[in-house]
Amino acid sequence: MSTPDDEWRTYDEFADGIATYRLPNADLTGREIVIALEDGPVLDLRFEDAEHVTCNGVRDPYDAVAVRDDVYFVNLPLTSVEGESLTLVFSTTSHRALGVLSVIGAEDVEGQPRVQQTFWTGTTNGGEPTGEAPGPSRDLIGKRNLYRYSPNHLYEHVYVSSQRYTWQCLEGIQRGHGDTDLSTVWKFADGLYLFCFREFRIAVASVWLHDLSIALRTTGVFLGLNGEGRSEHSTGGGHIYPLGAVVYPDIQPV
Repeated sequence: MSTPDDEWRTYDEFADGIATYRLPNADLTGREIVIALEDGPVLDLRFEDAEHVTCNGVRDPYDAVAVRDDVYFVNLPLTSVEGESLTLVFSTTSHRALGVLSVIGAEDVEGQPRVQQTFWTGTTNGGEPTGEAPGPSRDLIGKRNLYRYSPNHLYEHVYVSSQRYTWQCLEGIQRGHGDTDLSTVWKFADGLYLFCFREFRIAVASVWLHDLSIALRTTGVFLGLNGEGRSEHSTGGGHIYPLGAVVYPDIQPV
């Protein structure tokens, strides 16, 4: 039985405290980097201090996490533009990059998530790019993981296809709630996967970088409409506990 609409939690309610186990912020003060996104913009980033960056001449806040010694997860809430956020992942050794633009639509459209996302692969100006370029991946299909974001946030994910995942809340304000939503997975490097979802029932989307190697940590951000109908940005992060996986013997999911 599905959860009645009047019991469905708003984005700001379930996101409260979901960054408790997030990795610490990184200070990129003084760094300058140019990221060229394929079929997308060229971003000239100048990090002024631990909280502000100028991107192509426009000043916005940012938060950054070093998910590995050479890989950074950087989010720009884009307070200069209402209802948008830009998330970047880049490596200082491979000089590869990913970009995700999340945008809240002006109104609801039946059968579509309110928040839409655009994805780009790219390179940085730090040196000649090496290794495989990031791109869409089917590696997570069939996997089942637990995600512990705080003492009060425990979720289960099942990656059912290249387009959808199923989630349920095991502990927290959404306990007993669950759904199947649109998702996108891109492989950034060995063991590092960009995972993004766009919910149908509430106006929220998220961008996560899963480190499924030894670290088993995830770092993410949300963009959505809060209970008062205003756009809101928030951060998330935590620990990953793999439960197992299934392998399809013949016919494969989309």
